[in-house]
Amino acid sequence: MSSTTYSLKARYVFPVAGDPIADGVVTFDRERIISVGPSVGDEADIEDLGNVAILPGLVNAHTHLEFSHLDRPIGYRGMTLGDWIARLVSELRIEDRPPADAVRRGLLESLMSGTTALGEIAQPDWSADDFQAVPIDCTVFLELISPTDAGVDEVLKLAHRHIAAGETYQQMQLGWRWRPGICPHAPYSVHPRLLSEAAAISARHKVPLSFHLAESPEEIEFLQTSGGVFRDMLELLEQWDPSAHRPGRRPFDLLRVLAPAHRLLIVHGNYLEDEEIAFIARHAQTMSVVYCPRTHHYFGHIPHPLEKLLSSGVNVALGTDSRASSPDLNLLSDMRHVAHCHPAIALKTVLRMGTLGGAKALGLEGELGTLEVGKRPHMAVLPLPDRREADPHSLLFDQNAPIRSTWFGGNCMDDPTSLG
Repeated sequence: MSSTTYSLKARYVFPVAGDPIADGVVTFDRERIISVGPSVGDEADIEDLGNVAILPGLVNAHTHLEFSHLDRPIGYRGMTLGDWIARLVSELRIEDRPPADAVRRGLLESLMSGTTALGEIAQPDWSADDFQAVPIDCTVFLELISPTDAGVDEVLKLAHRHIAAGETYQQMQLGWRWRPGICPHAPYSVHPRLLSEAAAISARHKVPLSFHLAESPEEIEFLQTSGGVFRDMLELLEQWDPSAHRPGRRPFDLLRVLAPAHRLLIVHGNYLEDEEIAFIARHAQTMSVVYCPRTHHYFGHIPHPLEKLLSSGVNVALGTDSRASSPDLNLLSDMRHVAHCHPAIALKTVLRMGTLGGAKALGLEGELGTLEVGKRPHMAVLPLPDRREADPHSLLFDQNAPIRSTWFGGNCMDDPTSLG
């Protein structure tokens, strides 16, 4: 093996762009994948990893790393989103704020479990230092909240500063790359003017936009009636603007407002209806739905419309959400949850959602998400059970083995904790 080129052999290589390759070999340098294919017998310069799978690095399209210090989800399974938000706010008030190293902890946990790219929802006081310390490609979505018109202009200034900082950072090419995105939070926390302006900013600056939508029955009630728990919450916070939230709305109305966005990540989508799914499918080049499987399970929602989304041609990505509503940040565990709870979905599709689906949602499908010549050498290595299967994908999802190692940019992160 030369000092600049590496070749790894595995029992199976899963390119995602094609069928699994038995006795597969991936050759790469520090920047790009050079070749992917079956072993041809000349293995003098090939490192044989044994009974493992080589996967593209996983892509976690939605998480909130600020809660990565939590050792268990907040509240209890089956609680309503409104009660959970109240409990979250109460606990944060007691704690004052998450520990300063929470984000770095989350990045390290993600890297150790095979994630090499993620979409992070960040607060205005987030620090770029955390993202320079851990090698993960991050899209940092600045969370934008203003339920009333009075706060919209100031929030828009924050968005413009965030995008400008991201553009400067990328030009300087410092350390691990982060790129900017924006996240008008949710229907009940964003004034209509902020939502439409955010879509225009996304289109103008070509940055992705993430939006929590069709997440809970309470949200649907708020859109339909302008009442319910979210109305009560806004009134309690003195943030209720009756002119901003007319009754008779539904997620479809907000999708039309957001349609001009450069890339739109519709987070959760638990209660999307047929017309809304069809609309997203018609915009499949720019719109994706991010399903957070274990968070969905934690809140006891109705079955996710995952099968209908996929059969309609919607790009579906996966997210872990945060440790405030999920046990950990292990995206592979979410993929295994999907495989178990949605047996009608082909296992190769589950793998795609956790890799190429996330890359496409973030606008990175040209660089990440598959093992193909010219793409970045981001990979996850997973030990396999010692048996044969007609579909090798089942070896990934019917076991609980953790990721053995993560490769980022041609470097093996055998002990990523040393980076923290």
